[in-house]
Amino acid sequence: MRVLTFLTLIFILIGCDGPEPRRPVEVKSGSFFKESVERNKALLAKEEKLIQQIIAQDTAHSYISSPSGFWYYFENKNEASAYLPKTDDQILFSYNLLTMGNDTLYSAKEIGPTSYVVDKEQLFPGLQNALKLLKINERATFLFPSLQAYGYHGDGGKIGPRTPIKSTIELHTIIINQDSLNLKP
Repeated sequence: MRVLTFLTLIFILIGCDGPEPRRPVEVKSGSFFKESVERNKALLAKEEKLIQQIIAQDTAHSYISSPSGFWYYFENKNEASAYLPKTDDQILFSYNLLTMGNDTLYSAKEIGPTSYVVDKEQLFPGLQNALKLLKINERATFLFPSLQAYGYHGDGGKIGPRTPIKSTIELHTIIINQDSLNLKP
């Protein structure tokens, strides 16, 4: 009897080891993210190669590389003005969206003049940065890789996922925010 009690006590102690933490059903190794980064790098390299081919074939214009990752050239330049749009300035501009093969996706007439408060409203990243490079009455053509355009989702309309785009943008007016000039009323 004593042996039976002793063995029962040992089984109880072994069985009451405490709760064991649950292990994840699927272990994430991070390989998905690494593969995604590699795909993005390959896509960007392919798009940049396409853009460089377009630039090399277009001998009529002198392209400028922006720090934001797109290229552009001026069609109309305003040497008389020095003011570039700053955060909180309200601007009026027009633009079109084309494929890299110059097929029209959205014409400037379709889009219409657009009012925008700089850095306070949602536009695609390339357009937000491009507008800060233009002075009043300047017009420039921009070549945006897909990451600077509508990215992996497209616009839900004519622009598909991972589509680099070309756009001619003209800045019509700037309503300067007084805070931009650091003036105190």
